[in-house]
Amino acid sequence: MATKSENKIKESKGNILKGVVVSDKMQKTVVVSVSRFIKHPLYGKYYKVSKKYKAHDEENAHKVGDNVEIVETRPISKDKRFKVVVK
Repeated sequence: MATKSENKIKESKGNILKGVVVSDKMQKTVVVSVSRFIKHPLYGKYYKVSKKYKAHDEENAHKVGDNVEIVETRPISKDKRFKVVVK
């Protein structure tokens, strides 16, 4: 059976992104680097672009190097708009 928090995350309409934790120095916050490939409009070559997101981690469970999924939520603070999906 799925718990309430898992149901809430599955019902949310926000984006789900996969990335790697690059910083866990803050309390209840991790910085997640999300990479994706983009095709160059003229030359057709694919290249990697990465972006960092601050995500809410309630239990401080995730450490640097962990692969995590983050889901878009309501604004939690000035920079935090994502939560780490609990597995």
